[in-house]
Amino acid sequence: MIDYSLLAFFIFSSIAIFGSLMVVFKKNPVASAFALVAVFFSFAGLYALMSAHLVAALQILVYTGAIMVLFVFVIMLLNQDLPVEDLKSSSPFFKAVSGLGVLVLVYALVRVAILARGMEPKGSLTEDKIAEQGGNVKLIAESLFSDHVLPFELTSFLLLGAIVATIALAKRKNVAGGLKS
Repeated sequence: MIDYSLLAFFIFSSIAIFGSLMVVFKKNPVASAFALVAVFFSFAGLYALMSAHLVAALQILVYTGAIMVLFVFVIMLLNQDLPVEDLKSSSPFFKAVSGLGVLVLVYALVRVAILARGMEPKGSLTEDKIAEQGGNVKLIAESLFSDHVLPFELTSFLLLGAIVATIALAKRKNVAGGLKS
């Protein structure tokens, strides 16, 4: 009998790896952003395989929906029509090191998947205990808004600051270089 969860794991992992490579090696920043959307969807699939359905839904709603729309908006707002170097113009040494890094990561992924087969998850919360305490949503909400509220809010301020700084730097370059019509 085929273990479909293992097959789904390898499919989602392959999509995540390929999408990550596309994020790095695409010349067009908008195309890179859309490749990142594919990576986020594959992560949601991996979360669903681990029975973390709330986290999978939040991955799609928050990261794929809200944050990526914001990133695409900022990329399009700041598109300077500057020439972008791609993999073809890279040095052979960079290509060799990158290829070796990819092979090492693929080997590590396959090795972890083989070693993790049949292992029981560690921790005090099993599926039965989670159900007794009110489910995933209740446990995650209690943890997020009691123990982790400060890091949660600091992350939102960090993202906001990064966007404001990016816009300020881009506007400063436009004013220094002359306004385009």
